[in-house]
Amino acid sequence: MFDYEKHFADVITKVKDENRYRKFINLSRKVGNFPKATYQDQEVTVWCSNDYLGMGQHPAVLKAMEEAIRIYGAGSGGTRNISGTHAKIIELEAELADLHEKDAGLVFGSGYLCNQTVLATLGKIIPELVYFSDSLNHASMIEGIKHSRVERAIFEHNDLEHLEQLLQAYPLERPKMIVFEAVYSMDADLAPVKEICALAKKYGAMTYIDEVHAVGMYGSRGGGISDELGLSAELTIIQGTLAKAYGCLGGYITGSTSLIDAVRSFAPGFIFTTSITPALAAGAIASIKHLKNSSTEREQLLLRAKQLKTALDKYEIKFINEPSHIVPIIIGDAKLCQQLAEYLLLEHQIYVQAINYPTVPRGTERLRITPSPEHTEEMIEKFALAIKTFLNLGLATNKSATSSREQLI
Repeated sequence: MFDYEKHFADVITKVKDENRYRKFINLSRKVGNFPKATYQDQEVTVWCSNDYLGMGQHPAVLKAMEEAIRIYGAGSGGTRNISGTHAKIIELEAELADLHEKDAGLVFGSGYLCNQTVLATLGKIIPELVYFSDSLNHASMIEGIKHSRVERAIFEHNDLEHLEQLLQAYPLERPKMIVFEAVYSMDADLAPVKEICALAKKYGAMTYIDEVHAVGMYGSRGGGISDELGLSAELTIIQGTLAKAYGCLGGYITGSTSLIDAVRSFAPGFIFTTSITPALAAGAIASIKHLKNSSTEREQLLLRAKQLKTALDKYEIKFINEPSHIVPIIIGDAKLCQQLAEYLLLEHQIYVQAINYPTVPRGTERLRITPSPEHTEEMIEKFALAIKTFLNLGLATNKSATSSREQLI
């Protein structure tokens, strides 16, 4: 008979042998102390949080969630079709539609679920659809396109010439959708949104932009890169998350009324999933409203990102230098990258997660740094010096960003 337990153990042993086994770091966050947290009774500084602006502890967000729990209770009651549609989720979807200058919005349990479900569903309801997908798109987008079972063409990362070559190969009347991200979180670079919109218009394609790492962060009201460029109206679908800059949980799409209605009517990942709770929706609403009117948090974050890059330059630590707030430091070896992360945590009380395969290609392992408005110049100096100290020990090399980018493409 098949030895199931031995098989599971062997699978994990292989992952460990490849130095890509991931350990959970049990952090205890405390309101008012971000970006610090407690790990094994020691205070550590977190440098890899996706709560980019610290909105997960903002008083307005916490107050809204507390009030919602008192009024509506803990759960949502069910799926959206069966008692799970509540006043707060309707208000949230209207707030998101307004944020992105769209007719309607639709909220999902997570950004991953949203991408996977929406892209799979569109492929099933649009006859002969062809997806044109950036080669570095997130796993959720890749999975959604794969599950759609429609024809797909992969264009090299941010390569407009290659994208146009692929578009030219199909009749103008054939349904098409270009799928890409606004900010690529592992390399920190931005998509050429304006140029992609122009190609979409030229070849009769729809556009699907993932603004997960940009909503709340860019634009006059936090609508993302599309907001900053004044292109929201030109994009067919704008997708985003409530779990990063907004500090809550959930994913969403915005688009035309008919498109949103079609997705909600056919998407299994929406139809058969319990809706997010009133408290989560209320917190997200408060966060979105605040960041629509306040640019202080994102301006301070971009300042901290600039200061971090300056400190890394001072210590001759190579990193991928892009306009976004994300700062990747390439190590290029899974074991050494894990050793660096452990060294920072245990010796300097600095927590940053090692990023390895399959999140990034083998040989491009890295630290993905996300400064926040609450990081101080003292914290930045300590962080950069700690990395330099480790590199000076001769245990690891610091690969150039250029060679890493070539490997990724």
